[in-house]
Amino acid sequence: MKELLDIARKSIEEYIKHKRTYNLQERDYPFKPQRAACFVSLKKEGRLRGCIGTLEPTEKDLIQETIRNAQAAATRDTRFPPVTLNELDLLNISVDILSEPVPALFPWIEDPKKFGIIVKKGFRRGVLLPDIETVDTPDEQFRISCMKAGLDYDEPGIEVMRFTVTRIKP
Repeated sequence: MKELLDIARKSIEEYIKHKRTYNLQERDYPFKPQRAACFVSLKKEGRLRGCIGTLEPTEKDLIQETIRNAQAAATRDTRFPPVTLNELDLLNISVDILSEPVPALFPWIEDPKKFGIIVKKGFRRGVLLPDIETVDTPDEQFRISCMKAGLDYDEPGIEVMRFTVTRIKP
């Protein structure tokens, strides 16, 4: 599945250079993909440069999901300006393929190195992937996820789901 890294990079390059979506035909797929949600993360010089993903599959297969999310990570992560042509060679790309989320009854005991979490209440939700360098405890993971959702961590009625990822990185 390392081919997903090349596909993500080509998707970003195609959009940055030509303002069009990378068009990989099914007959040219390097493997037979399943349908799955994924996140594409970009780092530059060890620092986050973009991260966009889906919690449920939105495309017909994982390759199309990767193409879409890679382009979005490079151009639509509101925390960062769009990636420039000069940055392309400096990007380190990873793809996280998500398992189906399941309820987490006690999020404060889930291992943040193994499980990502989704917190939600009403229309607000926050997501944190597993094994984030600066997140060492379940409590930190829960608090950050709540902050991303605009929720107070001690607010009643917060639903918590957990998931695992298959992380593909160079």
